[in-house]
Amino acid sequence: MPDQQNVLLKVTTSLNNYNIPYFFINETALWLQGVSPTPDTISISIQWDGFEYVIDEFNKMFGQAIPEHSVDKSVASYEINKQQVIVECTYNTVIRTNPYLVEVPFQDHTVPCLSLYYYQKLPEWVSLVTSHLSKMQNKVTEQNEKSWNQHTYEALLNRFGTPKEAATKLKTNPLARLKSLMPFLPQLEGIKVANLMGSHGMKATAMSLLGAKATVIDFSFENERYAKEIAEQCNVDLSYYVSDILKLDEKHDESYDIVVMELGILHYFLDLQPLFEVVQRLLTPGGAFIVQDFHPISTKLITSKGKKHKVDGNYFDPSILQRGVAYEKHLENHTEENIVLQRKWTLGEVITGIANENLMIKQVVEEPNSKLHDRGIPKIFTIQAVKQ
Repeated sequence: MPDQQNVLLKVTTSLNNYNIPYFFINETALWLQGVSPTPDTISISIQWDGFEYVIDEFNKMFGQAIPEHSVDKSVASYEINKQQVIVECTYNTVIRTNPYLVEVPFQDHTVPCLSLYYYQKLPEWVSLVTSHLSKMQNKVTEQNEKSWNQHTYEALLNRFGTPKEAATKLKTNPLARLKSLMPFLPQLEGIKVANLMGSHGMKATAMSLLGAKATVIDFSFENERYAKEIAEQCNVDLSYYVSDILKLDEKHDESYDIVVMELGILHYFLDLQPLFEVVQRLLTPGGAFIVQDFHPISTKLITSKGKKHKVDGNYFDPSILQRGVAYEKHLENHTEENIVLQRKWTLGEVITGIANENLMIKQVVEEPNSKLHDRGIPKIFTIQAVKQ
């Protein structure tokens, strides 16, 4: 085991025995999260009112250190097995309530770190973290793409019936499939629409039935198969591109009057900025972006079971999570191939990401859950923005 890992394990064991909150910061936190190489210095922030106790105990174990004090923090430096270790505290802050605290795998357990998303907000780290997230996104997309191309067609048949059966319902009432989106859509006759991650294509087909020239962009060829069969049964011309959205070529630039993303898509992206850059590229000047998704109050903060609700989540949690693919419940056999990776976003992060791409926010609408015992809990949100 390299010296840094031995030293980190020794320090972690000691702090855990003291039962004093702490997390690793700066280069150490980024190293543990795979962002940067092994650091020259191990940096730890501990709970400020436990600082003196930790220093007393570390002085007994690792040699004498004389802390330096400033207006907002105290810092002490040790050399442990020829490895520099910096211990600091920031006054009047509570480590356990820090929203960017994450647990990172290390050896056979986990260690607390300040999340890489915290450092992405800082000018000195943004380039490094953004580059890492881009590489990580490629791996995540590869895994998600694999999951969405395993038994998806079977799951769609189990959920919606044959393409002919699904098309019959769609032709009878296309507005029903678009009910939640209709308040944000213009008259669709002749309008060019891109439905990003449009899955089985039923919303795009419904828009085509209402006169739009609709295109689905999605990374699942099994979704494409089902969508094209429904469109054929509906006698509409549906364009479907099987592609990673982030790798779309320039031929799509400024090709669409409206770009739509809806329900359970944003969490597939580890960094929203590259996604919204693509949206901005796809839109014609004056074109509209409509994103509708499950409200993070319901997906990140509240756990619901029947009439019982518990606020036991962390709304600001920046962790990347493993989840079963959305269609999993419609399959007879569940496998590891049906696992996807997700990052759930706050409403503020989504709004800010859109605004950063010169897309003017026109509406942010939050809608309640329709179930009586869920009254007052937001279920979905919709953002409408226009390209300047």
